[in-house]
Parts: sequence; C-alpha cells; structure tokens
Amino acid sequence: MSDYPVKKTDAEWREQLDREHPLAYQVARQAGTERAFTGAFWDHWEAGHYVCVGCGTALFASDTKFDAGCGWPSYYEPLDNEVVERLVDHSHGMVRVEVRCKRCGSHLGHVFPDGPEPTGERFCINSVSLKFKPD
Repeated sequence: MSDYPVKKTDAEWREQLDREHPLAYQVARQAGTERAFTGAFWDHWEAGHYVCVGCGTALFASDTKFDAGCGWPSYYEPLDNEVVERLVDHSHGMVRVEVRCKRCGSHLGHVFPDGPEPTGERFCINSVSLKFKPD
C-alpha cells in the first residue's frame, strides 16, 4: 500500500470497521467484495453524498449514481479525482483497475470503461466501503 495520510494499526482498523458492518474490514482493508444485490446502497437513490467508511472523505455524489444492473452502487465519476487512487489489479486471473480512498487506502471497488456519458466510466463500489450523508 502507498503511504496514506490516515494511519491506523490493523487492530484499530478491525475495531472501527467491525462496528460499521461485519464485512467492512474484509472489503475495505483486504480488498474483498460484497455479494451483488446485497449492499445497502445498490438500490439507494436519496440525494446526498457517499463518504469513505474508513476516514469519512467525501467520495461520490448521488447525482452521479446510475443503475448499471450489476448489483453494486455505480457512479460515473468521483466528487474529485484527487480523492481516489487507481491501481492495476491482477487478482482472480483478470486485469482490472482497483479504486481506493486516497486518504486512508480503503478498498472501494473497481472502475471500468463501460459507464455513461459524460465520462464513460463506471465506478463499481462496495456498499460496505461507504457511508451515506443526506443533503
């Protein structure tokens, strides 16, 4: 992992994230994936923004969210490209682009080049990596 501004021990991450959701530590700190159509935000359309479960950094706005039909919350862009880190992911016999929070390094999901205009990108994000803040 890169050198992120927010630093915690593994035990501190586990304690914090276990309070959020049983899968939050596995997904956010070990690059796991929640099952499709099971997360709290895949079919959530309230106005607001989504923040990192690890550090509270604002990541995505509800007005960039769209139904990609994949079972995970999908956005066509982050609030600011400076809040996410993109890393090449060679896991599971595939080559993908992993997305992490640039402030704490929490795994968010992946970005794919099959999204709608204006960016053509689909940020496919795990619900347990996010918290929602209504407008």
